Amino acid sequence: MNQPGGGGPMNASEDPMSSLEEGGLAEQFLRIEREQVVRLKDLSFPESIQYVYNPLDYAWEPHQDYVRRYCQSRKEVLFLGMNPGPFGMAQTGVPFGAVQLVRDWLHVCGQVYRPACEHPKRPIRGLECPQTEVSGARFWGFFRSVCAKPEVFFRHCFVHNHCPLLFVGQSGRNLTPADLPAAQREQLLQVCDDALCEAVKVLGVSMVIGVGRFAEQRARKALSAAGIPVRVEGVMHPSPRNPQANRGWDAIIRARLEELGVMALITD
Repeated sequence: MNQPGGGGPMNASEDPMSSLEEGGLAEQFLRIEREQVVRLKDLSFPESIQYVYNPLDYAWEPHQDYVRRYCQSRKEVLFLGMNPGPFGMAQTGVPFGAVQLVRDWLHVCGQVYRPACEHPKRPIRGLECPQTEVSGARFWGFFRSVCAKPEVFFRHCFVHNHCPLLFVGQSGRNLTPADLPAAQREQLLQVCDDALCEAVKVLGVSMVIGVGRFAEQRARKALSAAGIPVRVEGVMHPSPRNPQANRGWDAIIRARLEELGVMALITD
């Protein structure tokens, strides 16, 4: 059975939790994530899931930089993705984190290490990765086009993934949590639901926007079960596997965010 792990700073040096300060919203958010990682390490997955990448381990430095840069104050809206893509957060530690936009627009930096077990077709090259995560390029590219600078977006909004793990099959195919056997899937999702509820409470958001149907449905289920009265909505996922998104995701997301009243929050 394979366990989520990595070859990053947690294995090479002192646990970053020991260096987190007690105060500050960013530090509270990071603490929730580190506690989530500890719980995830207790899970096991079937042999068909040969590789489990945890960017909150090996890409902790840029992830921590992202949170500390942009999560210093309470938010009104949380955009929620499902889990990392192989050329997005798996490389950069940032949700929907297409390398060029993370590096050149968000100005996130930090050392990215290598996972302990790496598929030869899915190497981790960090912020030097030459491939582009199409979903991430569309997601952050849209907000770059409407926000004068990242700080305008993050003044009221933040972006997070429900599950921090990337699953890779024997062939190198990207697998989602929905592809896991039922028993392992439910254990995984319960850990992630618990962390999401804690994050929502810390951030103080009034609306969670699931990017894609899975994230929307999972957020609604988790927050309802926990009795957290937060509005949950959804937007279309920008995946290139979605023919409708390929016909003009920018116009679709703009219209949806106008409908939800979010565009007014991210434009000066």
